[in-house]
Amino acid sequence: QVQLVESGGGLVQPGGSLRLSCAASGRALSDYALGWFRQAPGKEREFVSAISRTGAVTFYADSVKGRFTISRDNDKNTVYLQMASLKPDDTAGYYCAGAVATSTHTYYSDKRDYHYWGQGTQVTVSS
Repeated sequence: QVQLVESGGGLVQPGGSLRLSCAASGRALSDYALGWFRQAPGKEREFVSAISRTGAVTFYADSVKGRFTISRDNDKNTVYLQMASLKPDDTAGYYCAGAVATSTHTYYSDKRDYHYWGQGTQVTVSS
């Protein structure tokens, strides 16, 4: 199975940018469709973005569309989330997740489809 470790979180001012990374070990990342989710205190974990095994297909929550970009480098076993124009509402713990996918174009937006999760990285947007 794959192990996932996120990094890149921190404190940023509104309007600023951050890039999150999620490094995989234990198994080739190319076997997995990947996603980013976030969870704020007292709230449910919510979908942010997803990407297919090859990176050919991406999908975003409406709340981040046009501001966040998901990408992956299977040679480096890493998935990224580039976040721009950050808002205080983006403050949350961010988690990457992996799901075994037989199709190279499959992606998942439902957290129940993911079997592997990282430990999360905190993003705080505040002035």
